[in-house]
Parts: sequence; structure tokens; C-alpha cells
Amino acid sequence: MNSDYLVAFLASTAGAATPLVLASTGELVAERSGVLNLGLEGIMLVGAVAGFSVTLHTGSAALGLAAALLAGMAMALLFGVLVLTLQTNQVATGLALTLFGIGLSAFVGRDLVGQTVAPLPRLHVPVLSDLPFVGPLLFSFDAMVYASLALVLLTGWMLARTRLGLLIRAVGEAPHSAHAIGMPVVKLRYATVLAGGALAGLGGAYLSLALTPMWVEGMTAGRGWIALAQVVFATWKPRGVVLGAYLFGGVTVLQFHGQGLGVPIPSEFLSMLPYLATIVVLVVICRDPRTILLNKPQSLGQNFKAD
Repeated sequence: MNSDYLVAFLASTAGAATPLVLASTGELVAERSGVLNLGLEGIMLVGAVAGFSVTLHTGSAALGLAAALLAGMAMALLFGVLVLTLQTNQVATGLALTLFGIGLSAFVGRDLVGQTVAPLPRLHVPVLSDLPFVGPLLFSFDAMVYASLALVLLTGWMLARTRLGLLIRAVGEAPHSAHAIGMPVVKLRYATVLAGGALAGLGGAYLSLALTPMWVEGMTAGRGWIALAQVVFATWKPRGVVLGAYLFGGVTVLQFHGQGLGVPIPSEFLSMLPYLATIVVLVVICRDPRTILLNKPQSLGQNFKAD
């Protein structure tokens, strides 16, 4: 394996990991407040088609990303109204939201299949981007790759070092106690759910505007479910999200490189590698229940109703 191939592989891994980083970070924040949103797959698909459609018709990727963010928030708001206001079951509602998102994205994107847009432009840092090996590996990505990593750092700092983070964690651990001392439990949960939806929408848009700059029905291909698994893999810690996303991103890229190199393994097996890796990692992580229970929010998946 020469250095050029290695750089191409690592750079592709960063691109494949970015939508997972965005969606997982948003879901992590929502789960730290006690809300489990299984609708990520549907939200990402709606974000992908909204971002692609707006970019195609306006020629502006910035507007496309904004549309994806708003579409993700709209889907999350629907979920929030059902779960936080109407007190429906979080698991059932999340699954219904995924099915709704799959159908809605297919309907909206029925006339967009086969059309393409220019991919998100890559940044060029004078001198640094031209360095051998290091330049294309660290200084030649689009802005969303860097923004996703900065977002993880910001999220980790917010949850661990700020009053807002303390409130979110308190609501996730003991919502009734938090309510008893005057914390706005429902408002905080709405805010985290909307933030999670916005980031999932952006993650979907990255698929249709950068990773594969076109619309394909069902193009998330299970990434929403992998993002959910990553939160558990990360044991609800932001730094673990990055590790998991780049691990699964690397496995995803490996299947394409393996097929391109003519590895004598059936393509169907290579295609299932990311999902197989997800199962294996979760089994390894869950061997010791204390690893999960140590950071899992105590009220995760439980509805809250003020007395």
C-alpha cells in the first residue's frame, strides 16, 4: 500500500464519518436529556432530500444546508410534540418517524432521482494544503468535516463545563427532581430534541451534497441506525462519538476499496461490513453492563409529566 493510496483511504474515511459524527452528536445531546429518538434514519433522509432540492434549484449549497437543518428540526418538532406534549411512547414514535421520513423523502424526491449538483467545495489552506502527505490528509476537506469535529469539542465542553450542560444532564438523570427545584424539564428536552434533529438533517444533507452529490432514494442506507448505535458505543461521551464514527466510516470505505482492488470476497459480504462491525462492537461493549450503566442517563426513554 503506497502513501497515495493510504491518503486516499484516510481522506475517504473522514468523508464517510462526517454524517455519522453530526447525527450521533445530536442524538447524544437528546439522550443526555432523557429522550430516545429512533427516528434518525427518517430525519436524515428528509434532510438529504431537502438539502439537495434547495441546492439544485438555487445553486447555493449554503441554502441547501440551511434547508436541511430546518427540515430536520421540523421532523424533530413533530417527534417532540408527540412524545413530550402528548406523552406517546418514545420507541414507537421514533420508529413511526423513521417510516414517515422514508416515505416523505421518496415522495418529495421522486423527480430528483438521477440529477446531480456540484459537491461541497474543498478548502485550500495556502502552503499547508500543498504539503506532501499531511496536506491532503489534514487540510483539504470541505468545511463540514472541520465543523463536525469542532461541534464535538463544543458539545463536550458544553455538557461538562457549562450550566446548560449541567441542566441537561440533571434532566436526563432525574427529571422529577429537576422539576421540583424549578428546572424547565420539558423546554430543555424540546431544545435538545430540536438540536438533535437539526444535526441529523445536516448529516443527511452531507450525504446528498458532498459524499454522493445526488439524490438516491434511501441513500442513508442505515446510517441513522448506526448513529444510534454509536451513542451507546461512545457510552454517551462526545469523544467516543468521533472514535466510533471514524471506525465505522473506515469500515464503510474499506468495502469500496476492497471491491476496487478485486479482493476475492463476495461483494454482498463487503457491503454488510459496516453493520457487522456495529453488532460486533456493541457486543464487546455490552459484555460488562457497568460500562453502559456508568454513563447511561437514568431516565432515558422515559416520559416526563409534571405533577
